[in-house]
Amino acid sequence: MTRENLLFAIIGILFGFIVGFMFASTMSQRSAQIAGSAADNRNLPADHPQVPSSESKNPQQVFADVQQAISKARSEPNNFDAQMKAAELYYQIQRNDQAIEYLLKANQLKPDSYEAIVALGQVNIDAQHYDQAEKWLKAALLKKPEDVEVLASLTFALLEKRDAEGATKAIATIEKVDPTSQALPELRKKLASLKSGEKPK
Repeated sequence: MTRENLLFAIIGILFGFIVGFMFASTMSQRSAQIAGSAADNRNLPADHPQVPSSESKNPQQVFADVQQAISKARSEPNNFDAQMKAAELYYQIQRNDQAIEYLLKANQLKPDSYEAIVALGQVNIDAQHYDQAEKWLKAALLKKPEDVEVLASLTFALLEKRDAEGATKAIATIEKVDPTSQALPELRKKLASLKSGEKPK
């Protein structure tokens, strides 16, 4: 499994449990492929709203949706949901820095929102801002210290930072909380590579 595939696997697991935020169908499909399943199984909670397929929208419609969401977020700076929606759409078109900008606004409006904090950690990973990702994911773990998906994302960020000690501790926590976690084999492999002096792939 490559570095990119591991990241998509972690993203797929993580965002399957964050209701209503940042669920692009392409992420779900990649996660399913990594898990060895050809089915479009998003592993969503029973009460999760239906996620429209990206194939059903043409580029012009996607662009219009993005522009509408951005306009609403800018005109309603105190609207938490509007900031989150703008961030979601920016994330889907891989404009991570802009997504982070709106997530930070959302976090200012609702500092206790676990959804926004976790999203800030994940999007900073995608943007390769690993120090910031570590900061936000650790903040999330202060609220839910046994969230395995967040622990896996944190471990990935630490591995990318080449923090072997931190990654070792994070993996040990995952092993304690959920020894059957699907992320563990690849995380252990990358940690071993890091300790042997190789850069994680």
